[in-house]
This record gives sequence, structure tokens and C-alpha cells, in this order.
Amino acid sequence: MNRANIIGLVSVIVVIVSAFLPWLTIESKHLAFTGLNTVGSSFGEPGKLNIAVAVMAGVLFALRGKWFARINLFITAFLVAWTFRNFILFSRCEMGVCPEREIGLYLSILAAIVAFVSVIFSNGKK
Repeated sequence: MNRANIIGLVSVIVVIVSAFLPWLTIESKHLAFTGLNTVGSSFGEPGKLNIAVAVMAGVLFALRGKWFARINLFITAFLVAWTFRNFILFSRCEMGVCPEREIGLYLSILAAIVAFVSVIFSNGKK
């Protein structure tokens, strides 16, 4: 296993952990949201898909082969797109109330980008 695959594995673990960290707080309503706990909003639970896609990417990082790397490129690109969507959706202002972004939201998008870049730099050879 090369260095890029190890960095990719660590980054998908960070994506999984960040789903449990606070993503944003709304001070006026005294609400704090994580990727899995969005009670009091209509956000749903986007952290579940983050975890599922990160687990798939982690398994593909552990496997060796050119096709596994190609499939992982698609999976991590979807992970980046999904976390970017979550970042935009969660951080927008609604009806004059702007939420305060927390560390989990930043960590999830940063770790997803690192996972995508590490797929690009992995050679995928046997």
C-alpha cells in the first residue's frame, strides 16, 4: 500500500468522524446540527450518505488494482460533490437567520477533497 492510499484511508475516516461532529449552530433557536442529528430542520440526515460513500471509498483504497482505483475515482468525486452540496445547503441563510458553521462541516469537505486528490496520486498498480 502506497502513501497516497494511506492518506486516502485516513481522510475517509475523517469524513466518517466529521459526520458525528457539530456542523452548524443556530443561536436564535438554540439548535446544533450534526450530519446525523438535524432535528428541528428539514435538512434530512446527509451524514448517512457521507458515511456510506466514505466506507465504499475506504474499501476501494484498501484493494489493489487499476479498476479499483478507477472506480474509487468516481466514488470519491461523488463524495466531494455530496459534501460540497451539504456545505452549501447547511451554510445558507434563511429568513434573516444565518447559521454559524462549525468544524464538522469544514472537516468533511476538506477530507473529501484530500481523498479525491489521493486517488489521483495513487498509481493503482498491482
